[in-house]
Amino acid sequence: MGSGQAQPAFVLVRPQMGENIGAAARAMWNFGLDHMRVVAPRDGWPSEKAVAMASGAGRLLDEALLTDDLPDALADCNFVMATTARSRDLTKTVFTPEQAMIEAQKRIARGEKVAVMFGPERAGLENADIAQANAIISVPVNPLYASLNLAQCVLLCGYEWQRANSNAEPMTEVLAGTEVASGQEVEFLARHYEERMEEAGFFYPDHKADSMKVNLRNMWSRMPLTRADVQMLHGMMRQMVRWKDKKQD
Repeated sequence: MGSGQAQPAFVLVRPQMGENIGAAARAMWNFGLDHMRVVAPRDGWPSEKAVAMASGAGRLLDEALLTDDLPDALADCNFVMATTARSRDLTKTVFTPEQAMIEAQKRIARGEKVAVMFGPERAGLENADIAQANAIISVPVNPLYASLNLAQCVLLCGYEWQRANSNAEPMTEVLAGTEVASGQEVEFLARHYEERMEEAGFFYPDHKADSMKVNLRNMWSRMPLTRADVQMLHGMMRQMVRWKDKKQD
């Protein structure tokens, strides 16, 4: 039983300590947030240490969505933001926590599903994780000590969500009879193109293949795709493959 309020999902990606998951739950509930998702927790699930630390916010852990991988956790989301304290080599829109939660509020007000990703305590999110996000949340911290505890980062975003939720105006956008694509739809599109381009020998040389695939995923996530866009892009790729096969016959 959730709060009933339309709100972002907070996604904890490969968290390492149950105590930090519990502390994150407390931080979320401080600001009325109860949509928690947990991806591949290192020490298993359910976690007694998380429950003990969560105290009065234990309900969030009981109702949390547990997934084995990140695409499953983001499958129903239209817009995803990734928290990071470090500069990255990926081209992304970068928000402060305040700007990010204002953006989240506007998108949720017009019916989109928004998620905020938080990385493992030791090293944060990897580039492969961030490539699946539409934007970055960068916390302006001391550059000589940029490390933030998981629960601290959750608390910052939760606080800014509460502030934004009280005064932001929704933005109107005409979608011409379609809807914003979900995370699952974009994931299937990315896989389709990656598979066909792999067959065509695009990912060459081998030692650059992984970084090329990450950059391609990052490109898809930056595009504000609708369902109609996704269907058209699938059709374009299928037609190019048919044309190639027909030409070879």
